[in-house]
Amino acid sequence: MLNSKNNHLKREIEEVFNGISRQKKIHEAILFVESSNDDFSVSFGYGGKDIRSPFFIASVTKLFITACILILLEEKKLSFDNFIINYFDKTTLEGLHNYKGEEYSNRLTISDLLFHRSGLADGLEEGGFLKQLLKDDFELSFEEVLTKTKELSSHFPLNTPKKAYYSDVNFSLLSKIIEKITGETLSNVYKKYICVPLGLTNTYLPSSSNDFIPKIYYKNESLHRPKFLTSSYNYDLVSTAEDLMKFLKAFFNGSLFSSSIFEDLAIYRKLQMSMGPIHYGGGYMQIPMKSIYTLFRGKGELIGHSGTTGSFAFYYPHKDLYFVGDLNQMADPGLPIKLAMKLSMKLK
Repeated sequence: MLNSKNNHLKREIEEVFNGISRQKKIHEAILFVESSNDDFSVSFGYGGKDIRSPFFIASVTKLFITACILILLEEKKLSFDNFIINYFDKTTLEGLHNYKGEEYSNRLTISDLLFHRSGLADGLEEGGFLKQLLKDDFELSFEEVLTKTKELSSHFPLNTPKKAYYSDVNFSLLSKIIEKITGETLSNVYKKYICVPLGLTNTYLPSSSNDFIPKIYYKNESLHRPKFLTSSYNYDLVSTAEDLMKFLKAFFNGSLFSSSIFEDLAIYRKLQMSMGPIHYGGGYMQIPMKSIYTLFRGKGELIGHSGTTGSFAFYYPHKDLYFVGDLNQMADPGLPIKLAMKLSMKLK
């Protein structure tokens, strides 16, 4: 039963959620907020959605990839300093990172990928595949995206101080490295290291037409893309707000790996201008709340991840609250960031 303080908190959160969900571009949404010790828990749905409704979590999956990397690190099966050439044929990486005639591909490390400091172009977005996805469904292979990445110019030389560039290719490479190290499919690795230990019964990597594939909105159009989401390039999961909350808490509280690793991960760099207020650390986003974007009136930081489809999973340490959910709208990938920031400002 909520006390008066929690009732006030609930009303504040509901006000922010209603403000977002009333927008014409939002057709369905879910927001789930909890404290670390579960003494506060509220959820709000729109368009028939609740915390058990499945949705495509898109790049929030990068937190799952990060968790797998950190677990393998603790098992001493990899090091952040490992060169990724150790996990691929030379021809696979040849020409991948070329900046002004100098080849850096053989010097890329796991750390470069995890922190988005590789400078690699985003073969998925810059290569036009996401635009194509808005028009039709198609299968996409890992090799096709690497080929496209090689055709694009890298954004800066490797080991450029203070530089970071968000590129989906970084985590696609990490997903393949995880498979190489474990000898398992990524789907099985997710199950073994995360889903089974945490009891995530509604989280899965789509692999066939038998799997339920949620629809994704782009403006007013509902998109169904089973070919893409079951293709060999895709490493992104389907989940629910209920499962995602369990995972997010485990990610930050040390249930999956030692939380002491965050001392090494919490080294943030500002991403490219198109990413707005987002900084990036070792496998997760950081949004400083005291910045120009809040007119320096915010407190603390948000840490976690969002996805281009409107998914989000953030922890707000200043209030010890976790925000997870989905706005299901590809036309405005910044919406979940705006929602998380508005919640933080409202609750500061």
